[in-house]
Amino acid sequence: QVQLVESGGGSVQPGGSLTLSCAPSGTTFSLGVMGWYRQAPGKQREMVAGISSGGTINYADFAEGRFTISRDNAKNAIYLQMNFLKPEDTAVYYCAGSRRRLAPSRIRDTSYEYWGHGTQVTVSS
Repeated sequence: QVQLVESGGGSVQPGGSLTLSCAPSGTTFSLGVMGWYRQAPGKQREMVAGISSGGTINYADFAEGRFTISRDNAKNAIYLQMNFLKPEDTAVYYCAGSRRRLAPSRIRDTSYEYWGHGTQVTVSS
């Protein structure tokens, strides 16, 4: 059973930065496309950024220019560097992974096989 484990969330003031990490436990195979999603209270889950095993990246409009996704294929790990954080970035951030080797723009959240439990990010003064 593959479990993705996120870390790095926390509380930060507006304009601050955080880096989220995600790595799986319990797997010996390589993951394909992976991504970050978030869900704020009372809102639907939304895609933040995705990255293929080959390094193709896709960002949501709100993340473009502020967030950077990266991955370490040797560790099956992905990271999300978040800069210039805003109060509206407050949400639970989830890591998602799939064995499918797709470009991140070609997979929907419902198609990811593996998810983490989420890590809280709070942006507040």
